[in-house]
Amino acid sequence: MRKILVVIDMQKDFVDGALGTKEAQAIVPLVVDKIRSYNIQDVFATRDTHQPGYMNTQEGRNLPVEHCIEGTEGWEINKEVASVLDGAKIINKPTFGSTELVDVLKGIAAKEDIEIEMIGLCTDICVVSNALLLKAAMPEVPISVDAKCCAGVTVQKHEAALETMRSCQIYVR
Repeated sequence: MRKILVVIDMQKDFVDGALGTKEAQAIVPLVVDKIRSYNIQDVFATRDTHQPGYMNTQEGRNLPVEHCIEGTEGWEINKEVASVLDGAKIINKPTFGSTELVDVLKGIAAKEDIEIEMIGLCTDICVVSNALLLKAAMPEVPISVDAKCCAGVTVQKHEAALETMRSCQIYVR
């Protein structure tokens, strides 16, 4: 069985930028180690990607902190994480969940048996969104989340998102 790693939004703005937290900073070395444990061809990373005018979008009105504007320093993947992603597939996503990521992984799953492990930021927004999209699209594919390689907006929201994923038959490690 092919083991796929999905690295969600390990970008500067979520680690130590506009929306960074000490919990996000703390997982960086663990994320780097996890990526190194996979064949790089089996690693898929997402980048939250917004455009100028973000504040006029529905998300911008509900989360009024400009972040991950394409081409800015905050949009870039954290340098330590980026240093081990050479050869990985990077997918830009304009919102919480990525239908492109689902399509790519569904294509692989149509040809061979896979299991998916997910890590990254933020547990309660983009990690849970992508995990639920993937589970809905591929209900028989084992999907797991490594809780120690994720961080939420708050510790409480991180735990709540993990519980939501458990309820939806996503394995939490």
